[in-house]
Amino acid sequence: MGTAIERTDFFRRLQQHRAENVFNPWSERNARDEADGNGPQARRRRLLAHLAIEPARLLIGEASGYQGCRISGIPFTSERLINAGLIPRIGSEPTRLSTRRIPWSEPSATIVWATLQELGIAENTVLWNAFPWHPHRAGEAHSNRTPTAAECAEGLPVLQALLSAFPRARVFAVGRQAERALVAIGRPAQALRHPAMGGATRFRQMLKQTLTAIS
Repeated sequence: MGTAIERTDFFRRLQQHRAENVFNPWSERNARDEADGNGPQARRRRLLAHLAIEPARLLIGEASGYQGCRISGIPFTSERLINAGLIPRIGSEPTRLSTRRIPWSEPSATIVWATLQELGIAENTVLWNAFPWHPHRAGEAHSNRTPTAAECAEGLPVLQALLSAFPRARVFAVGRQAERALVAIGRPAQALRHPAMGGATRFRQMLKQTLTAIS
């Protein structure tokens, strides 16, 4: 029968996307540093496990990054966190996900999961990105760039499909780009400071304050 998210067009839209200077973790191979066994099928498996709950809340970020979702297949989630067994519903992988000398570690991912664990909400929170794929500079797979307005628009149907699958979840916009995307599809959301670029403390404070106010 499948999960609620499998019964939508979410995965079809997610996997079909192809664009110049954009990597699709769930349908493309990362030839540069992808370990054996960590192809798009493995990343789809992890994402499906991440989404296999009825979440109380959705944290929507901006775009996938080369240190995190590009390798792991889960937004705001790095290879290091998965190897350490710190992600709910994702068992500790028996082997490395990349061929890099040390596992990839993404600062924002570390901050987000540490905060969710600290607040006791990691088990029933789902993470996503308004532009779900990884936008990078031309010829630089290990780089991040802000998606263009046209690219952001391409991510909206996938975002809408995710939100439709979890209609009872409270939605949080992590960063301005996520906030703009949610406004574009008419979905109210609680705005949070993005943890990158010195925003870690403010992100923690804002999420904790919001949870306290609604408890």
